[in-house]
Amino acid sequence: MRNGIVLYLIGIFHFTFAQNFWNPSDSLSVSKQVMAITATYGASVAGLVALDQLWYADYPRRSFHFQNDGNHWLQMDKAGHFYAAYHLSRFGHNLMQWSGSNHKQSHWIGSGFGFLFLSAVEVMDGHSTQWGFSWSDMLANGLGTGLYVFQDLHWKEQRIIPKFSFQTTSFASQRPEVLGKTTLEQILKDYNGQTYWLSVSVKDFAKSSQWPAWLNVALGYGANQMLTATPTQDENNLQRYRQFYLSLDVNLQKIPTNNQFLKTFFSIFNTLKIPSPTLEINSFGKVKFHPLYF
Repeated sequence: MRNGIVLYLIGIFHFTFAQNFWNPSDSLSVSKQVMAITATYGASVAGLVALDQLWYADYPRRSFHFQNDGNHWLQMDKAGHFYAAYHLSRFGHNLMQWSGSNHKQSHWIGSGFGFLFLSAVEVMDGHSTQWGFSWSDMLANGLGTGLYVFQDLHWKEQRIIPKFSFQTTSFASQRPEVLGKTTLEQILKDYNGQTYWLSVSVKDFAKSSQWPAWLNVALGYGANQMLTATPTQDENNLQRYRQFYLSLDVNLQKIPTNNQFLKTFFSIFNTLKIPSPTLEINSFGKVKFHPLYF
């Protein structure tokens, strides 16, 4: 998942920057606004250069072309695009708020960062022999940014947060060149071990005074038994299937604290799902309970 590398790089930048400066200004600071825009889009350029060297340099280039990959990996890669677009938009928005930019500027300049950045990544795909420009990827990017933008405009808060979790699988060792050799590579490449979540704030929707603000309900999606992108390719007769999850989660940003370092820490790691008891239903109709699932 190329977007996983991108999100990791931007996340490290966000953490380094935020732990020192993440106190939003009460009024517009032109110097901070220039710094925020420069830092955001400077990090974008740095991320694209790093991505080019870490990922695309291993494959031949060609003229721009399209690829229809909407049926690949049971759409797990699309979930990755959705997740990355949402959080990149969130990071960009937060930076603009730090500068004291008004809500409209923070919204459109910051939130649009995720979509524009991933669009650039898609253009790079279009020039690689291994991939191609994908309209389904662009749709997932738009939906991820759209979720952030909608909540920011409609509720002025994020009640639904995309999250990620991972556990190693036996499939990576069968095709390490595709699914990853090291644990870090597998986190990014092995779709069998990835789960994408929508962590929903019950208190914000139900307005219940009894429900803790930090305790969310999470809906998850995963897929399994995939060695190749599509079932038409040789998969050693494995029958791929989808997995749907219902679990509990913690919204780290709803934990009260005045410590700026902890606030930044919670902001970064609120992208990950907290291990919790989980109910799984798969596309075979089988139900399984996990006492603790990550």
